[in-house]
Amino acid sequence: MRSRAIEDYKTTLVLSSVQREAVVGLLLGDACLETQNCGRTYRLKIEQCARQQAYVQHLYSLFREWVLTPPGVRSKRASNGSVTANLAFQTVSHSAFRFYAQQFYADERKRVPELIDHWLTPRGLSYWFMDDGSLKSSQSKGVILNTHCFEQRDVERLAQCLVDQFGLQVTPRRQPDGVQLYVSGHSYASFSALVDPYVIQEMRYKLPLARRTRVPKE
Repeated sequence: MRSRAIEDYKTTLVLSSVQREAVVGLLLGDACLETQNCGRTYRLKIEQCARQQAYVQHLYSLFREWVLTPPGVRSKRASNGSVTANLAFQTVSHSAFRFYAQQFYADERKRVPELIDHWLTPRGLSYWFMDDGSLKSSQSKGVILNTHCFEQRDVERLAQCLVDQFGLQVTPRRQPDGVQLYVSGHSYASFSALVDPYVIQEMRYKLPLARRTRVPKE
């Protein structure tokens, strides 16, 4: 599209309720917002490792009308010299994302909004989990949500949100590179019920059957 046609097209774009819920979860994960005009508009940037191709394609489909160029390969060189290939795409820059940038960023650094409990839904939680979560082990069924990019107080705010909004047993755990959230295996059935309707087929390996409770012998 030519620039004038693009600008005209952007005036027709409105985030759907599903997209808004997803944005919240994605920003708690690896997604980021970027501005090139001092905060007037922002674009959403998605980047995942190549093996998560199905997930990237799902996100591309979810935001299809917001994206001008399909996902492409981006090579990244690590400090040790190794090169990895990621899949990435970005939306058009748009004022619709400004609200989320104002809530999720301070001094160009990610933060957790004070009102996160108003905006995080089960769908948003599922995108956060698919984006940056994992199962601690198939035995314990504890769920790990990686929150290393956030400060301690932000992680504690997220933990309280998960407790208050969804009734989960959640504990912040300090790691060498930051703080992560641990959802107890005792809450796995509740957690699974919340995110199960939204987890795509290719990510269902993260949701094994709930752990069995041993029945005492009579």
